[in-house]
Amino acid sequence: MKIWQLTVLLIGVVLPASAGSNAVKKNNGIVDLPSNHSVDETVERVQNILQTKGITLFALIDHSGEAEKVGMKMRPTKLLIFGSPKAGTPLMLAVPSIAIDLPLKILVWEDAKGKVWLSYNSSEYLAERYDLPQDLVQNIAVVRMLAAKAAE
Repeated sequence: MKIWQLTVLLIGVVLPASAGSNAVKKNNGIVDLPSNHSVDETVERVQNILQTKGITLFALIDHSGEAEKVGMKMRPTKLLIFGSPKAGTPLMLAVPSIAIDLPLKILVWEDAKGKVWLSYNSSEYLAERYDLPQDLVQNIAVVRMLAAKAAE
């Protein structure tokens, strides 16, 4: 491989792609979307949307709360783990290894400047990672809508 080819390859790997006007999609498949609310308010909004849509919240992990229990300081950081067996099971039947990325997750966190973010795995990234059949991609695409609605 020539130097210029390697440079182009590295630039393609390092530069993030845009996922919308306010979202940042990194090449690692994680989308970061700014929220207009505090971490707790954003988490509550996600929970309300999940409940309204009939999507099960399997767990809420308070990373910053757990850090505090062991005497460590961490900016507010909470992980919501959610899904629907009706939507997720067909994915796992088609590609069993996708179970490592299911159920779906949204991380709500505050950065050093006090800005709150929602982060999640891009459905396009997961589709490519697992070579999902196109008709099953819609089963995980709901995460984009959930995050966007909660961030409003």
